[in-house]
Amino acid sequence: MPLFALVIATFGLGLEQLVQWRFGPMGIVALILLSIGIKAKNPTCTGIGAVVLALLVMQPGL
Repeated sequence: MPLFALVIATFGLGLEQLVQWRFGPMGIVALILLSIGIKAKNPTCTGIGAVVLALLVMQPGL
């Protein structure tokens, strides 16, 4: 079980660094909103995070 938690934590940190490198601070805010919304089962927070990430992904010129 501790090995599984370590692998999940490493994956999460890697994903966070990738998002920050690719989309900057707004990507981190969107990822935080998305994860908080999923954990709290709050559809508003989840939706805002998902929309912001989608807009950042579809942004031309990246």
